[in-house]
Amino acid sequence: MARQLETEHPDAAASLREGLEQMFTVRRLGVSDRLARTLSTTNAIESMISVARDTTRNVKHWRDGTMIKRWCAAGMLNAERSFRRLKGHKDMPVLVAALRRHAQHSNQNNTLVCDTAQIA
Repeated sequence: MARQLETEHPDAAASLREGLEQMFTVRRLGVSDRLARTLSTTNAIESMISVARDTTRNVKHWRDGTMIKRWCAAGMLNAERSFRRLKGHKDMPVLVAALRRHAQHSNQNNTLVCDTAQIA
């Protein structure tokens, strides 16, 4: 499918390839289908950004970086009210264990690079 899109829509083809790589990375972690679907989307982050944007939209004069951080934090706290439990949250221990194995393996090899083939 990505090859078909490449000529007329190269950005869509690149996005598809990137999404597939991330999907397979999540699958290697050994989590359930529900948690994998949740982790494979950006919906939660996009929702938080949208609420933070709404919170800060009336600020007209940004004085400094500290003010920006305060307002962004306020927006995130507003977004927190609408957060729900992750679908597949019961598989979080499986995810944490897989990530710990990966981190331990990386520390043993003194590698800083994330090799997704070694995660599971």
